[in-house]
Amino acid sequence: MADYPTHPDEVTIDFLRQATGWSLNDFRVELFGAGAGVIGMVCRVHLTGDDCPDSIIAKFPSPAEENRAVAASYDMYGREYRFYRDIAGDLPLRVPATYYSAYNEDTMDFIILMEDLQGYRIGDQVAGCSLDEAHAVLDWLAGFHANTWEDPAFAHLMSHDNPSQRDGMVGGFGFGWPVVKETFGDLIPASIEAIGDTFADHIPALLSGMCEGPLAVAHADVRLDNIFFGAGDNEGEVALVDWQSICRSAPEMDVAYFITQSVPQNLRDQDALLRHYHAALSSHGIDYSLAALQERYKVAALYLLAYAVVIAGTLDLANERGKALGRTLVGNAMTALDEMNAAELLKS
Repeated sequence: MADYPTHPDEVTIDFLRQATGWSLNDFRVELFGAGAGVIGMVCRVHLTGDDCPDSIIAKFPSPAEENRAVAASYDMYGREYRFYRDIAGDLPLRVPATYYSAYNEDTMDFIILMEDLQGYRIGDQVAGCSLDEAHAVLDWLAGFHANTWEDPAFAHLMSHDNPSQRDGMVGGFGFGWPVVKETFGDLIPASIEAIGDTFADHIPALLSGMCEGPLAVAHADVRLDNIFFGAGDNEGEVALVDWQSICRSAPEMDVAYFITQSVPQNLRDQDALLRHYHAALSSHGIDYSLAALQERYKVAALYLLAYAVVIAGTLDLANERGKALGRTLVGNAMTALDEMNAAELLKS
């Protein structure tokens, strides 16, 4: 048994006092609704005391065995724990502060107590974002990638090109594609429909090709539901949460995932957004050609079709937001790939 809480019901005021060092008088746990923390369990802890914030966020392992099995396959709990322990504090970028963390590699029991980003608004992949917000995210990513670009200090991080990732995407796409065709068939352009039935066979080569060339640390889940936007005194700031997929990968993976699946179609000038990211990356002193960025972006975007299909193919479509999210990410991904004629990559 862990010597720290591994479920919200186990949190006590004595633990919170010992973990944070704050003089607490009382606390209250607020569970988030459906859709928050599928792989992990996330809640808000309201605090009263003389030297503490009004609230913090607590993250725990999922109580569902099938979700813990997924987390184990990809080392998701360990990756997030090590990010906050080893990396977050050294990044000159906005991420939630961590007050306490613990993790057991044998049992996968963990807890992370982190800053509640008050004064920030969480993004919404269904609602989309403004062009200014898209630029702010790309600026944040450029700074993140530049600060970890080809850095041997991160050589120990898992590569995104690994057997679990490859097999998971191949199997997940095979399961999800028939569901997506049946449920979202009206969103699939002819160019993608033509490659869909054999796309899973190409995933290993796309994954390998994407991870050739300079690598950086990647968040690997850059979608609006994981992005906070500052307001008021924090206007213009961006903070990313949910670091369970952190890895070494092509920086274009983060960029392509965000642009093709989160930026609304009416604002998504892919070339202009990619040039914005490239200018920001260059401003951090990274010497990387725009042509190389554009080429690998296309590979990454096509590989990430697997993400859209896996997610959309497993959503609870009886849930109204699940249905809306499925239509949003499938529609965004399909039209973005069609715009750049990405399917032609499979013919070369």
